[in-house]
Amino acid sequence: MDSFRIRGGSRLKGKIEISGSKNSALPIMAAALMAEGTTTLRGVPRLTDIDSMSKLLGELGCHVYRHEAPESVVAGPSLNGPLDITVQDQSRCEARYDIVKTMRTSICVLGPLLAKRGRAVVSIPGGCAIGDRPVDLHVRGLQKLGAEFRTENGNIVGEVRGRLKGCRMYLGGAQGPTVLGTINVMCAASLAEGETVLVGAACEPEVVDCAEMLIKMGAKIRGHGTPEIHIEGVQRLIGVEHRIIPDRIEAGTFIIAAAITNGELELKNCTLDHLVAVIDRLEEVGVRIARENGTVFVSCDRRINPVEMTTQPYPGFPTDLQAQLMALLCLGDGISVIT
Repeated sequence: MDSFRIRGGSRLKGKIEISGSKNSALPIMAAALMAEGTTTLRGVPRLTDIDSMSKLLGELGCHVYRHEAPESVVAGPSLNGPLDITVQDQSRCEARYDIVKTMRTSICVLGPLLAKRGRAVVSIPGGCAIGDRPVDLHVRGLQKLGAEFRTENGNIVGEVRGRLKGCRMYLGGAQGPTVLGTINVMCAASLAEGETVLVGAACEPEVVDCAEMLIKMGAKIRGHGTPEIHIEGVQRLIGVEHRIIPDRIEAGTFIIAAAITNGELELKNCTLDHLVAVIDRLEEVGVRIARENGTVFVSCDRRINPVEMTTQPYPGFPTDLQAQLMALLCLGDGISVIT
């Protein structure tokens, strides 16, 4: 598709089912590399990045199969059948450039590969020098667990002699906690020897979702959802069934879109507990949001109030909803400030 044609001027009204979170599904798919047997994931959205991760896992020795939805389902995210991931070949350790170049979350295979197979070769777009790049927090965390790294032809090559060793480490970076870095090191530490303590860990729901699946698989993790996560390494992890959490950014976007158009929406599969700061700000703006029997009701038929706010790491207002809120505040009476 070359373009979208949008005919505006109408109120958004109706019922919407929120998709599973892409930002949760991708690292969880990577974590399945550590499991023995089949991992079944429900609520995985149909997106290009998901297809790319499925292809990458296939190159790494996994069989990935998407089930068809039941015939009774005719629309919405429920059309996305369960995704089965079965590890069949433990010898493959290379994430090629032609697959990872379009998907930054491909770095999430680094920790699982090192922990389970003792070696990982991951191509990083943009060159081979290890310096001030987002992936360096991942590398430094895994180095503290005992992994050794070098660069070869634009690839990060990691190896482990024996088994990773648990330790206490600080994970924060110049821009604050790292979500993918926290997940990557948490996954690796699940199979490490001894206890690992992650200080300055990201608290996002996506981190908690991955930790909950790892616990089902047999990992010993506590403190997830707080800045300090404790992981006691285990010998093996097994395949399990897990449902991906709803996409909080998608939910927030629909709520704001309803407010912009003075609309009324009913949101299914929406977890307001993941949107506390967003709801607080939107109610201050003038949006009505209510929850009843698992359904979220959104309406806005009043003037938009100006606000001052700052985006922050979770549980603060997410940067990924900043642009949407800015569009809404353009309709406000007065001056709003977003930083």
